[in-house]
Amino acid sequence: MKIRTLDIKGLTFLAPLAGITNLPFRQLVKECGCAVVCSEMISAKGIFYNSEKTLTLLRSQPEERPLSVQIFGSEPASMARAAAFIDKSGTADILDINFGCSVKKVVKQCSGVALMKDLGLATDILKAVRGATSLPFTIKIRTGWDRSGDQAMALAQTAQKIGVDAIAMHPRTATQGFRGTADWSQIKRLKTAVDIPVIGNGDINSPEDAAQMLDQTGCDAVMVGRAAMANPFILSQIESFLDNGRYHPPAPAEIFKKMERLTTLYVDYFGEETACKMLRGRLSWFVKGLPGASGFRRQLSQLEGQKQAIEMIRSYEAGLGDDAKATVN
Repeated sequence: MKIRTLDIKGLTFLAPLAGITNLPFRQLVKECGCAVVCSEMISAKGIFYNSEKTLTLLRSQPEERPLSVQIFGSEPASMARAAAFIDKSGTADILDINFGCSVKKVVKQCSGVALMKDLGLATDILKAVRGATSLPFTIKIRTGWDRSGDQAMALAQTAQKIGVDAIAMHPRTATQGFRGTADWSQIKRLKTAVDIPVIGNGDINSPEDAAQMLDQTGCDAVMVGRAAMANPFILSQIESFLDNGRYHPPAPAEIFKKMERLTTLYVDYFGEETACKMLRGRLSWFVKGLPGASGFRRQLSQLEGQKQAIEMIRSYEAGLGDDAKATVN
C-alpha cells in the first residue's frame, strides 16, 4: 500500500483514540507489529497558541515511525497553520484531519463530525491544509448524520479532487457513537466512489474480522482502535493471518512482559506519579476475563509507584495456574 510517496509495510493502522494513543501506547503497539500508528486528536488552535499541553502531544520517537498525526478544528486558517507547523517540525509522516469525532464538546466547536454537515466549510479546510503541506494527507470520516452515507461520499469525492491521498472510514453515524453495528457496506461503497486508498475501521475484534472486512469491502487496509487496548498484539496477529492464514496468541509471559513495558514507558514519559494514576486503569485492560482480574483491579486502585506496579504484575502472574494462563487471549 502507498499513501502519496509513503510506502506502507503492512495493512494495519492504529486508530487515533483521545487519551489513549499517546506516545507510550503507540510505542508499545508499534513493538507489537502495527504498520502505522496515529497520534491522539490534536487541536489546531492549541498548536496556533503554543499550548504546552497540545505541543506535548506532538512528541515522537523514531522507533514508532511511520506516524500519522491527526488534527481537528473548524477554521481553515488555523488548520493550515497547524499543518504547516507539523510539516516543518518533521514529526509526522502522514497528516490526518478528523471528520469523525462525535464527542459533544468537539461537535459544539463545529469540528469533527460536525464538518460533515457543512461541505462548504469542509472543502475550505481541505484546500487550506493541502496548500500548507506536502505531507501525505488523509482524512478520517464517519457515515455522516444519517445512515444513507451520502454525506460521506460527497466529502470523500471532494477530498480526492482537492488532493487528499487516502481516506479512513468508520461506518457508524454521528449519533451512534460506538453503539450498534458498523455498516461495512458503506466502506465498500466508498471504495467504488474514489480511486485513492480506503482504510476500513469499525468492529474489528479479531484477525478473522479484519480478513472479512478486506474481503467484503475491497478496502486497502484496516484500522483497529479499541480492540488494541486490551490486545496490542492484534495488529501483528492480523498481519500474520493475512500473510499465511494463521496466527498465534501471545504466550502468557509476553502479555505480562508488555504490562511491565507499558509501565516503564508511562513512567518515563509522564513521570511516576501521573503515570501510576493512569496505569491504575490501563493495566487492567490486559487481564480482562482472567481469573482474579477483579482483585487485581482493586490492587491497582492503590497503585502509587513503578516498583509497586512491577511487583503487582509479577505477583498476579505467579498466582495464576497453568490452565488459567493458557486462556490468555
